[in-house]
Amino acid sequence: MSNVKTLEGAVKTEEGIAVNGVLLSPIVDKCDTCDRIREFEDQKFCSSYPNPARKWAAGRCNFATHMKAEAGGSAKVNPLKASKRAARGR
Repeated sequence: MSNVKTLEGAVKTEEGIAVNGVLLSPIVDKCDTCDRIREFEDQKFCSSYPNPARKWAAGRCNFATHMKAEAGGSAKVNPLKASKRAARGR
């Protein structure tokens, strides 16, 4: 993978990989083609979030560069404002 960069300043400790005092967990399968992946000693980590599995637990990771953002479209509309706009011709 040419887009995978190495982690600068990472240190292997008893607890795991530490960068600037923050412990990092390896990426999950869903992170596979993300641009934020960094490599350290043949393991891959996220450069934006220390625990990628936690980000994907609620559905979609908001840091994922390989996924398209979904359009809102289902926003609530105030019926009073909608009727006023319709009366003005908007």
